[in-house]
Amino acid sequence: MTVTKMSWRPQYRSSKFRNVYGKVANREHCFDGIPITKNVHDNHFCAVNARFLAIVTESAGGGSFLVIPLQQTGRIEPNYPKVCGHQGNVLDIKWNPFIDNIIASCSEDTSVRIWEIPEGGLKRNMTEALLELHGHSRRVGLVEWHPTTNNILFSAGYDYKVLIWNLDVGEPVKMIDCHSDVILCMSFNTDGSLLTTTCKDKKLRVIEPRSGRVLQEANCKNHRVNRVVFLGNMKRLLTTGVSRWNTRQIALWDQEDLSMPLIEEEIDGLSGLLFPFYDADTHMLYLAGKGDGNIRYYEISTEKPFLSYLMEFRSPAPQKGLGVMPKHGLDVSACEVFRFYKLVTLKGLIEPISMIVPRRSDSYQEDIYPMTPGTEPALTPDEWLGGINRDPVLMSLKEGYKKSSKMVFKAPIKEKKSVVVNGIDLLENVPPRTENELLRMFFRQQDEIRRLKEELAQKDIRIRQLQLELRNLLNSPKNC
Repeated sequence: MTVTKMSWRPQYRSSKFRNVYGKVANREHCFDGIPITKNVHDNHFCAVNARFLAIVTESAGGGSFLVIPLQQTGRIEPNYPKVCGHQGNVLDIKWNPFIDNIIASCSEDTSVRIWEIPEGGLKRNMTEALLELHGHSRRVGLVEWHPTTNNILFSAGYDYKVLIWNLDVGEPVKMIDCHSDVILCMSFNTDGSLLTTTCKDKKLRVIEPRSGRVLQEANCKNHRVNRVVFLGNMKRLLTTGVSRWNTRQIALWDQEDLSMPLIEEEIDGLSGLLFPFYDADTHMLYLAGKGDGNIRYYEISTEKPFLSYLMEFRSPAPQKGLGVMPKHGLDVSACEVFRFYKLVTLKGLIEPISMIVPRRSDSYQEDIYPMTPGTEPALTPDEWLGGINRDPVLMSLKEGYKKSSKMVFKAPIKEKKSVVVNGIDLLENVPPRTENELLRMFFRQQDEIRRLKEELAQKDIRIRQLQLELRNLLNSPKNC
């Protein structure tokens, strides 16, 4: 298969999304005065749903994030309450797609935590998580909710493992252990039956998550992959990365054959990461550069040239990360098809950017709002773990699209201290990876050896005493 290099020139073609434009919210509709984290980890540090905006903040001692009701725009007070139960920096946060006041966070303290945000937002600092999940031996960099199953959460740690948590029982039920370096990105196909990952070992993998089997693997030497996204039901993957000439690049892959990319396209010579976002309803791909203010957008099709450039949204303010509003939270009366929440670190500002299809009519535009995955899960954890796959439960944005889910989260009662997955106790059999971990383990083992030696010496003395007593009994005149 030959790799076709695409021209940077836009190819004009008939498309209803050709004139989509980005509209920045007025200052009073932005969120201001937020101490956005200065952490250099390549995540978005932001998560948004139809009710709340969550942002990881800069904090001394431990990690914290803000949760702000969407209608509470404007300046945020410096003493605004935070979610601050982690002992280390928070590295990723994600809202539950089916219960809109449940959020997962992961941290440098090796834990994953599940939080329940009260109705109307926080009134005081929240330190107690609904559920604390311990199973990783090193910091946890990524969390992802399963797209169709309720209470199934994936976490990827710096121990190179992906754990699958069943939150109904509060334990990891599967472990994916096929990576040889840090996992950079995880993405699911539409029904969640496949997981794709990018890794620091320069490999792109398509994995069957329940068995942990690697179905496809690409060794990306020329195109060093950073981020990957499944393109809905097209059986295609899109990756962003760096070419051998250190230019930013995207590549399109067939998910069933990763031997060669279908196309590669160089974007520009900037150094920041490219974050890809895909909208399966409009077949639009958005590419946002970290550290610059540009968002390019394309239309994706199943036939050549596969990728058609539409336009570019430009802004002088660089973005650190971007949150994305779920479809049911968009303003359909304004023909809004996508909404970003842009983190502008220098100004402590979160700026909503709406992508709008220009239409004259005020009526509901059926052609740009097809049925879309809604807020009802298609499966229970036991059904999914038992091998069942089901497409998302769809909803129309025309009828009652503001309806909130009636589901509630019930935290399991946990007593077990060991975490056994695939026959391995994750909290016990952990090889040290840093000098500090090695020293800690060494001193712990020294203490254990000292205690065991003392115990052994006491037992030796007791054995000698019993032997003497036995000898005395045998030599006593009564036994003669």
